[in-house]
Amino acid sequence: MRQASVERTTKETTISATVGLDGTGAYQVSTGIGFLDHMLEQLSRHSLIDLTVKAEGDLHIDFHHTTEDTGIVIGEAFAQALGDRRGITRYGSALVPMDETLTRVALDLSNRPYLIWRVDFTKPKLGEMDTELFKEWFQAFAQAAGATVHVENLYGENNHHIVESCYKGLARSLRAAVTIDPRAAQAMPSTKGVLGSGPVDA
Repeated sequence: MRQASVERTTKETTISATVGLDGTGAYQVSTGIGFLDHMLEQLSRHSLIDLTVKAEGDLHIDFHHTTEDTGIVIGEAFAQALGDRRGITRYGSALVPMDETLTRVALDLSNRPYLIWRVDFTKPKLGEMDTELFKEWFQAFAQAAGATVHVENLYGENNHHIVESCYKGLARSLRAAVTIDPRAAQAMPSTKGVLGSGPVDA
């Protein structure tokens, strides 16, 4: 089973995460931020990636450090669980509808981090969480996981639906991308023979 655990401690946060790529979508998540917990549970359930996260942070200041650092730690565990990425399908994409909302996510587990975020919100907060922090989480995850991630909300009105469709889109895309390709289980999915180095022609 492709699994990894990461712990990270700074003056702002203490976070541990375990990621199991070949799981069933089982999760235990506690960040101290209710809405972020809900999104990470969706990420686990719809990707079938097992996820355990425990975070303690300076929430008396705001939610920024805990949100960003959680993305970093989950991304690092994800990258470690992938190993050299041999045999993976590598690419994944999803269109996720939620009532009036439709979001498109496409990703490449290229080991070249990049985020395109085309998502707008009409409210500054969902619950107690600043909506601007969702981009920070996706940026931190993409950077640490070594993933190129494109997220585009095509349309929608309900802010809860918009952000949840982003996480579910990421989940479904990851589910496809981490799957071992039975026709190339021992092959590196790149003409370079390695992911993440050299020019962008992999």
